[in-house]
Amino acid sequence: MYTDPRQRISRGFDVRLIAVYLALIIIGWLAVFSSSYDPHAATGFFDFSKPYCKQLIWMGASILLAVVLLLIESRIYQYFAYHIYVVCILIMVAVLFVGTEISGAKAWIKIGSFSIQPTEFAKCATALALAKFLNEGKTVSERKNIWFLASIFLIVPIAITILQHDAGSALVFLSFIILFYREGLNQDFIIVALFAALLAVVTLMFNEVYSLALLLTTYLALWFFNRRNKKRIIRYSILLGVGIALIFAVNLAYEHILEPHQKQRIESLFGRTSDPSGIDFNITQSKIAIGSGRLFGKGIGNGTQTKYNFVPEQSTDFVFCGIGEEMGFMGSLIIFGLFGYLIFRIITLSEKQRNPFVKYYGYGIASVIFFHFVVNIGMTIGLVPVIGIPLPFISYGGSSLLSFTTMLFIFIKLNES
Repeated sequence: MYTDPRQRISRGFDVRLIAVYLALIIIGWLAVFSSSYDPHAATGFFDFSKPYCKQLIWMGASILLAVVLLLIESRIYQYFAYHIYVVCILIMVAVLFVGTEISGAKAWIKIGSFSIQPTEFAKCATALALAKFLNEGKTVSERKNIWFLASIFLIVPIAITILQHDAGSALVFLSFIILFYREGLNQDFIIVALFAALLAVVTLMFNEVYSLALLLTTYLALWFFNRRNKKRIIRYSILLGVGIALIFAVNLAYEHILEPHQKQRIESLFGRTSDPSGIDFNITQSKIAIGSGRLFGKGIGNGTQTKYNFVPEQSTDFVFCGIGEEMGFMGSLIIFGLFGYLIFRIITLSEKQRNPFVKYYGYGIASVIFFHFVVNIGMTIGLVPVIGIPLPFISYGGSSLLSFTTMLFIFIKLNES
C-alpha cells in the first residue's frame, strides 16, 4: 500500500511559538537595557556588571538550552517526569539550609555573581509530574481520590516555598487548579474555593466579624432552600465549620506568619493604610510611569521615571512600567497580544494532541504563564498586592528566563510529532 512520504515526516517544531518567544525575550532585553544603560559611563557598552549585559548572557544560555531541549528524545520527558520532580524538590529543601537570602526570601543558590532560584524550575517539574500522574491508568480507589492525590504534587512545593519566605512563588502553584478544572474537577469545588477566597479578602479588609456574618448569612440561605435535603444540609454544615476555621486561620496567619512588608502591602492594597513615600511608593511611581507613556510612549531610553530610578525593581517585578512609559499604550498592547497568542497557541496545540500527557502538560504551563502575566501586570497598576513574581520571558533574571524557556521548549518538542 502506497503511503505519501509527507505523512511520515515530522510536522516539525512550531515556528509560531518560537517566534513569539524570540519577540518577548528581545522586548524584555530592550526594557532591561533602557533602564540600566548609561551612555556616559566610563566602562562603555560592554559592562558585565550591568543588568543588560548579564541578561544578554542569560538570553544566550536560554537559546542554547532551547536547542538542547529540542534535541532530546521527547519520550524522555514523560518517562523521567517523576524523577525531575523529586530532584527539584530535594534541591528546594537543600536551599533551606545552604541557600542565600535575597529580598527577605531564602530561596536562592549563589554561583559567583549569579543567583539561581530552584523554585522557578520546580514549576516546570510540577507540570511534568502532574501530566504523568493524570495520564496514568488509575484503580477504582485511585480514581475516587485522584484530586486529593494530585494536590499532593502542589502541597509539597508550596510548603517548602513558604518555609523559604517566598509567599508569591508559593501562590503560583495554585494556578494548576486551572488544569484540574479542565480535566474534570467538580465545579462545586471551584465555587467553594472562590467563596473561601472571598472570606479571606473580607477578613483582611475589615475583620473576622464581617466574614462570620457573610458566612452565616450564606449558610442560612442555603439551609432555607435545601432544608428537606439532609445530605446537603450535612455537607453545608461541615463547610460552615471549615469556613469558621478558615476565617480565624487567615487572621492568625496575618498576625503571626506574614512578614511586616507583606502586611504593609496587603493593608495598602485594601486601603487600610496610605504611605505614598513608603510601601505605596513603588505602585505610585509605576502608575505615573505607565500613564506618562500615553499612546506611543517616550521612546526607548527616554523614560524619565525608568531612567532615573524612580521605580524600584524596574528591571524585574516592575519591568512592565518601563514598557508602558517608553513604548506607550501601543507597546503595552503588543505585549498583551503576544502573551494572549502564546497562551492561546499552547492551549490550541494541547487540545489537538492525541497523547493526553502532552495535553495535560500544555494546560499546566499555560496556567503558570497566565498566572504570572496577570499578577505581574496587576502589581504594576495596583490591582493585586506586590508579591514579587516576574513577567515571563521579559523580567530581568536568569532563573525566570531559563525556567520559562524550559517549560515552553519541552512543550514545543512534545508537539513535534
